[in-house]
Amino acid sequence: MEEKKLSKKEIFLAGIFSENPTLSIALGLCPVIIATQSVMNTIGMSFAVFFVLLMSNIIISALRKFIPHEIRIPVYIVIIASLVTCVQLLMQTFTEDLANSLGQFLPLITVNCIILGRAEAFANKNTVADSIMDACGMSVGFLMACLLIAIPRELLGTGGFTFSNPFNPIQSVTWTPLADYAIPLMDQAVGGFMWIGIVMGLFKMCLYKHDEKKAMKAAKMKMASAN
Repeated sequence: MEEKKLSKKEIFLAGIFSENPTLSIALGLCPVIIATQSVMNTIGMSFAVFFVLLMSNIIISALRKFIPHEIRIPVYIVIIASLVTCVQLLMQTFTEDLANSLGQFLPLITVNCIILGRAEAFANKNTVADSIMDACGMSVGFLMACLLIAIPRELLGTGGFTFSNPFNPIQSVTWTPLADYAIPLMDQAVGGFMWIGIVMGLFKMCLYKHDEKKAMKAAKMKMASAN
C-alpha cells in the first residue's frame, strides 16, 4: 500500500503539533534548558535553530541523490557544523551578549537531535520545497515550545521580564512586579526540567483530546454514510 503524501500545509502543521520536536518527540532538550531561562535567550536560540535547520534541509535535500548512503551521517554533520559556525560567528560579531548568554549550547547545535534528525528522517527523502516547509514548521514548533516554557520560567524565577536590544544591550527594559515573590529554583536547570515536564504533559493531553474528538467525528461520519 502506497504511503499517502502529505501536503505542504500538513508538513508545516506537523512540525508545530503532532511532531513538535520538543513537546511531542522530546528532541534536543538540553539546549532548551538554557534557552528558556529568559525570553531573549529563547528568541536567540530559536533564530539560530531556524537558520541552521532551514539551510541544512535545503542543502541536504538538494544533494540527497549525490550523497553516498554509507557516509551520509558524516556529510550531514559537516554541513550542519559549517552552518552553525557561520551563525556563531555572526552572533558573536553582532549580538555578543546574547551569544555569551547561550554559551556552549550555541555550537552544540551541530549535534542537536532536531537538526540531524530532520536531515535523516525528512530532507534525505523529500524535495527541497517540502524540506523548506518541514524546517519552517519544526522551527515554529521549537519557538512555540520554548516560549511556553520560558515565559513562566522567567516570570517565576525573576519576578518579571527583561527585554534588551540584541544589537545594543545598553538599550533594555526590565519589568519585575513579582520580584519579592521570585522562586530562584525556576531559573536553574532543575526548575527548567520540572517546567518542561509540566508543559509537555499538558501539550500531550491537549493533543490526545484533539485526536479523540477527530476520531469520534470520523466514526460518526462513517456511520452516517453507511446508513
